[in-house]
Amino acid sequence: MALESVERTENGYLVNANDWNEDIATELFAEEGIDPTQEHWDIVHYVREETLNGDEPNERGIMKAMGKKWGRKVSSKEMYEMFPLMPSKQGLKIGGCPQSTRKGGY
Repeated sequence: MALESVERTENGYLVNANDWNEDIATELFAEEGIDPTQEHWDIVHYVREETLNGDEPNERGIMKAMGKKWGRKVSSKEMYEMFPLMPSKQGLKIGGCPQSTRKGGY
């Protein structure tokens, strides 16, 4: 399934999270101007899994989880270099999740 065949909100988020797949995520990365590394994929998969389980992660939660996964301290600066428009928001969008209603980074 390709991105143009799925319904999206006016802000570009998928209307139905079940429409998501990695091909669509690849197109969303391109739309966001991000050339994804394995670490980008780790964040997208983490944010998607947490959100679909009812716990939308914030920046601090993402940094802690990725620190454990990657075996090193992850800085906020590094997160924003990977996802310039906010890791949780871009991660949700690329992960096919609903748009965040949370305010701020913590």
